[in-house]
Amino acid sequence: MKKKDIKILLVDDEPDILEIVGYNLSAEGYEVFTAKNGIEGVAKAKKKKPHLIILDVMMPEMDGIEACEIIRRTEGLEDTLITFLTARGEDYSQMAGFDAGADDYITKPIKPKVLVSKVKALLRRLKNEEQEVEDIFKVGEITINREEYKIVNNGEEIILPRKEFELLALLTSKPNKVFKREVILDKVWGNEVVVGGRTIDVHIRKLREKIGDDHFKTVKGVGYKFVL
Repeated sequence: MKKKDIKILLVDDEPDILEIVGYNLSAEGYEVFTAKNGIEGVAKAKKKKPHLIILDVMMPEMDGIEACEIIRRTEGLEDTLITFLTARGEDYSQMAGFDAGADDYITKPIKPKVLVSKVKALLRRLKNEEQEVEDIFKVGEITINREEYKIVNNGEEIILPRKEFELLALLTSKPNKVFKREVILDKVWGNEVVVGGRTIDVHIRKLREKIGDDHFKTVKGVGYKFVL
């Protein structure tokens, strides 16, 4: 998908944010729409069907959390990427955002170039989702072989226990996407056995030891994501 075909909706009650962020995203070649509050944002989302929505949390008339929940329930917008852009960095605010259906969380203030880089990383998920899952795929310097349950990291072959491998394969299937703990349990362990949240933590710790601590980020109270 070409940049000019990608639609981004920016929702924020600060005119400066709409102008500066909107300008930088437009300069990158994206088609950008703006809205100044949650009600207007929901209406434009339904009309424009954007690929990505950048949504402020604290807004008049309707806040970002409520707007996100409505968007997620709207037919045709269930898979739209949503990231919050807000000055609120408290854990409870982030958790509320993810619970509402957000894919990521960006904290203000942020330099325009850094924000553009984060947007590009988010949009790469669109490309990943459009492609069929391959038996062998590469993420950064890591090659994952689903057929043989093995990986190659920086030229070194590593054999992982089955659950560690499946957890790694899940997280790397969509780099930078936060996978909720309940999703991880369902995708990796399913109905095989009854396990607790600590099981995920233990497996993540082992992957950090074998693959590298920098690749795995904990989102407190939510889950984990794989970063390049």
